Amino acid sequence: MTTSEPIVFDTGPLTHFARAHWLGPLKAVVEGHPVLIPDVVVEELKEGARRDSRIQAVLDADWIEHRELRTAEEVAAYQQFEELLVYRNRNRGEAGALALASTAGGITVIDDGAGRRAAKKHGIENKPTLRLLCEAIRSGLLTVPLVSALADDLIISNYRLPFVLGGFESWAQENGLMDA
Repeated sequence: MTTSEPIVFDTGPLTHFARAHWLGPLKAVVEGHPVLIPDVVVEELKEGARRDSRIQAVLDADWIEHRELRTAEEVAAYQQFEELLVYRNRNRGEAGALALASTAGGITVIDDGAGRRAAKKHGIENKPTLRLLCEAIRSGLLTVPLVSALADDLIISNYRLPFVLGGFESWAQENGLMDA
């Protein structure tokens, strides 16, 4: 990633990093990039913070810029992704993140399958949480034991990851994500 590309987060990764008290390493991983969340993600985070006060840390973070989708291009992009993804008020964050990334030329951080597929279909670069963390290991920013502990804490916070507690390193190696 070049430092000029904005990184646009969906609600899920930010919620679980906050619940697990790991926003600091996440900030280090994205340092040098504008970090954006669209207004629909802000609303989902506010709703989550009413149920879990730890999520308020995301809303208060000075390194995360809240962006309202308001230009005609942004609204049209949101409507396109809303039609594709939103069902019973679910996936609004993914639709907003994809709309903002598509109009701002950014990279999304979306872990849900439907959002990842939509990003791929529409040519939007997406870096799921685990890919970001593995890149940080390869660059020397984070260590395998740190990311293993972080991944375990995300699982404990009820985040769905493709391995069980203690399984990050073997999963990453099996999927070629630890290679330089």
